[in-house]
Formats: sequence, C-alpha cells, structure tokens
Amino acid sequence: MKKTKAKAIVVGGSISGLSCAHALVSSGWEVVVIEKTPSPPTGSPTGAGLGLDPLVQSILSQWLMQPHLLQNTTLPLLIDQNQATDVQMKISRTLTRDEGFNFRAAYWADLHNLLYSALPSNIVLWGHKFLSFSISDCGTSVEVKTKIVETDDVISVTGDLLIAADGCLSSIREVFLPGLKLRYSGYCAWRGVLDCSGDEHAEAIEDLKRAYPDLGRCLYFDLGSGTHSVFYELLNKRLNWIWYINQPKPEHEGHSVTMKVSSDMVLKMHEEAENVWVPELAKIMKETTEPFINVIYDMDPLEIIYWENVVLVGDAAHPTTPHGLRSTNMAILDAAVLGQCLLKWGVDSLGSALHEYQNIRLPVVSQQVLHSRRLGRIKQGLILPDCNSFDPSTACPDDCEDLQQQSMPFFADTPPILM
Repeated sequence: MKKTKAKAIVVGGSISGLSCAHALVSSGWEVVVIEKTPSPPTGSPTGAGLGLDPLVQSILSQWLMQPHLLQNTTLPLLIDQNQATDVQMKISRTLTRDEGFNFRAAYWADLHNLLYSALPSNIVLWGHKFLSFSISDCGTSVEVKTKIVETDDVISVTGDLLIAADGCLSSIREVFLPGLKLRYSGYCAWRGVLDCSGDEHAEAIEDLKRAYPDLGRCLYFDLGSGTHSVFYELLNKRLNWIWYINQPKPEHEGHSVTMKVSSDMVLKMHEEAENVWVPELAKIMKETTEPFINVIYDMDPLEIIYWENVVLVGDAAHPTTPHGLRSTNMAILDAAVLGQCLLKWGVDSLGSALHEYQNIRLPVVSQQVLHSRRLGRIKQGLILPDCNSFDPSTACPDDCEDLQQQSMPFFADTPPILM
C-alpha cells in the first residue's frame, strides 16, 4: 500500500501560519490551517507595515515561485537612520546612518495575500475556531476540535503534528505553560497608515519629502525626549508610522494587544504630536484616518518550544517588542527551519526533528527578544541596569551604536540547515 503523507495541523492563519503551510508543503507534508477569521483579510486590523530582511526575502521568493511578486509588492529599505528631534526648534539631526540595510518594506495585508494566493487550494479552513486538542495515548497523532463559526458545528481534524501559530496570546502554549503572562514593556504605540495615492494629500507629501529626503528607501527613527517614532513608505504611496509613548499599563479587555480608541483620544494624540515632532510628521499623523494603539508586550525567552508532537512558532514561541523588526522575520524563519528539520528526519523521527528545530531557533530568538527589549528601552529613555538613560539631545557617536538594526544578534546569519 502507498504510504499516506504526514499531516500537520496549523492553528492560526496569519503570516506565521501560512508560512508554516508553505514550508511543510515544500517538505512533502499535507497541511490543514485552522483560522477563525471568516475569509482572507483585505486589510490589517492589528498591524500595518513591516520590514523583511534579506534572508526572509529569499525564503519568500522560493515559496512564491515567482520572485518578482515580492519585488512588485514591496519597497526597498536601503537605509537605516536614527535621528534626534529638537522639540523647540522642530529640526532633526542624524545620530546613525546605515546605507547597507537591504530590507524591504511590506504592507501586512499585501504579504498575507501573496502567501495565501500561492498555497494549494482548500488548505485554509476559514471561519473555524480552535477549541481544543488531544494527543493520542501512543503519542503518534493529535486530534484538534474546531467549531465552524457560521453554524456552531464542531468537527475534528487528526494529524501527526500540531503547530501553534496562534500568536502571542497562544491558547496552545497556555496548555503547557499555564499562568505564563506577557510582560508589559512600559509603553504603547500609536500606529497608522496614510494613503497618499490620491491628490488630497499631495501637499503633505511634498513637505514630507523635504523633511525626509530619502523617503521611499529609508527606515527613519525619530528620537525625542523619552519617546520615539518610526516612519517609512509602503508601496502605492502609503505612509506607515508608529509612535511609542511611555505610560502605565492600560486597561483593555479581550484577547488582543490592540486597543480601541475614541475620538477624544485621537484628538489628544494630534495635539501631542504637534508638540513633539517636526510639523511634517505631525501632519501625517493628523491626516491618518483610523489610527489605533498597540499595547507593547514581550515575554522572557522560553526554555522549551515543543512537547511530544506539538510545537510553537512565531509569536506563540517568542513574543517580542517590534524594535528589531524581528516578529515577522522570526516567524518566517521558524517556519523555514521547521520545514527543513521535518524534511531531514521524516515523520517517523518527529521527536528528533522538533528537537533540532528547537536547538536551532531557541538560542537565536532568545537573544533577539532580549536585544529588542533593550533597544526599545534605550529609544524610550527608560532605565537600563548597566547604563544611564539615553538622551538623544546629548548623545555622542559611541552612545548611538546600539541604535542601529545591525546591532541585533545574528543579524545576518543563515542557519546551516537552510544553506
């Protein structure tokens, strides 16, 4: 008899889950992705822009099988620049500038659509809410129960491997590590994307290009007193911005790290932006419709990310702050490494495959999570155990070395299993 393919069940249909689907399909596995969202998203409710590193660009191009698709839906980020904003003078001076950055800027929904469109049909079960899982007595299979949102019918899916790609609030991780909580960073982030493809924002764009002459190829970090912002252009004249603000942990309900905002909150943000940033950036923030707030969390690195035939990937395995542009890149690398480990060992040596995956990824992601945490505290002027708070107005070149993205541990490393 012909042996059936090994089968993986992926919980979570975001970029992390779809990346796992690509990696495992490429390794000869059958894959089912369970996602509660009723249909493929057309927007980005919890994220906006993201930066893709060179290794991840290569991985994505292999999965898409048409490399030009990634190039056509992203913009180059060739420069990583940190600059200090003078609140009184409303001018900026360069602190660091790396012209060999070589990332690309993508819109979350664009990348998600690319990944989904390149998968075989019927892999993703849209509108299916994950309920629970159970591992067989012999440990060779896992059964997942899921509810069809539209009908409330409960169905079961059985496979050889369960991949938890269910985000930083992972319910699957909670089963193995009950009571483990996310760590609040000490600050939240206003986020938004301004669509400048029409004529109504033409003047704002021209003003912006004078203040940010490398717009369209530069990742700009503006550092003020106890705050910083991130700003870069996305494809089709969309401007992505993030503004981090120190504050006590906010009260927010639900299983999300995104807060709903009121019109009063938005107006207050507009007023503060005028007091903190150069007029050109403040104007972009004010003209953005439906800005939102991300509450910034991470988690101390885990010591284990798999149990029997259940494995964590992406934010479920290593929630991180966004300052090192690692969240999406780490998730895609997790998927690629996991796929190659499964290809190498096969389903009959699943434990060995998951153990190698863990040994490859944990040392890397653990250091990157902690470095990203440190980078955020530096840029927010928060206290660090080994040095004084960073002040961009008085910083000398030696003080600014850690601001660059290339200071990230394993910044340009490729795992040998992917070579």
